Amino acid sequence: MPTKIEKDEVTGVETTGHEWDGIRELNNPLPKWWVYTFYVSVAYAVIWWVLFPAIPFGPSATGGLTGSETRDRVLAEIERVEAERATVRQRLVGAELSYIQDDPTLFTYALTGGRIAFGDNCAPCHGVGGTGQLSYPVLADDDWIWGGTIEDIQHTIQWGVRWPDFEFDTRFAMMPAFGADGILTREEVDQVVDFVLAMSGRADEADPDLIEAGAEVYEWNCASCHGDGGEGMHVMGAPALNNQIWLFGGEREQIWQQIWNPRHGVMPGFAERLDEATIKMLAVYVHALGGGQ
Repeated sequence: MPTKIEKDEVTGVETTGHEWDGIRELNNPLPKWWVYTFYVSVAYAVIWWVLFPAIPFGPSATGGLTGSETRDRVLAEIERVEAERATVRQRLVGAELSYIQDDPTLFTYALTGGRIAFGDNCAPCHGVGGTGQLSYPVLADDDWIWGGTIEDIQHTIQWGVRWPDFEFDTRFAMMPAFGADGILTREEVDQVVDFVLAMSGRADEADPDLIEAGAEVYEWNCASCHGDGGEGMHVMGAPALNNQIWLFGGEREQIWQQIWNPRHGVMPGFAERLDEATIKMLAVYVHALGGGQ
């Protein structure tokens, strides 16, 4: 509360009556420009309140004389964009994948849409940009388990791998548990591991005495799926073994365990989750990551 209103001897202006440590505040009037600006602001607010939605009442608000709402403009813009997208997406659905790759407009649209869809649906497993991780294949190289043509990629995205919901269309392959099921002895598994290490260019890590024996075990038990030279077979879903690209790890113990009692990954099929246009966009994007055949 003001204690004592006095007139300043120097300026002749009254004080507010407040004092702190000998300092008093002059009661000067506000600048006229500030006062007029304030009045204009108040008038503007009143006019806005009359003309436009302003005061909320539960789920709605006062409509104003104009009835104008920015939400209406946003919805109209969304409808316009969706109509444009629908036209392009219809072209995607009706076009062959090879045509999409050759058409600059469709290809650019598919790459952009595919990148977004990949981030939403694929990146948690395959990594941003298809870099992969342990147990999840890299999609940016030229090593493909089920084939790397754009049609192969589309089929894998659409129907998945070992996905039970699409029993007749999903990619399916099962590697026998050579050790756990008693097909091979521990000694034979050891031999195959050394042979596979040598085949992949890591002969310095293998036991020379076991490589020759491992080659025979490999020929009788593994070559029918993985190929005589370990090149793999897309039709069998058997990965290459001669390139040091390992889905479940390339350490000796990891290779041994995969032969003894293998792990098998599962990829969901997206036929019921994504529409046809989005699946095609994903196929185009993945194929363009750098390793498409």
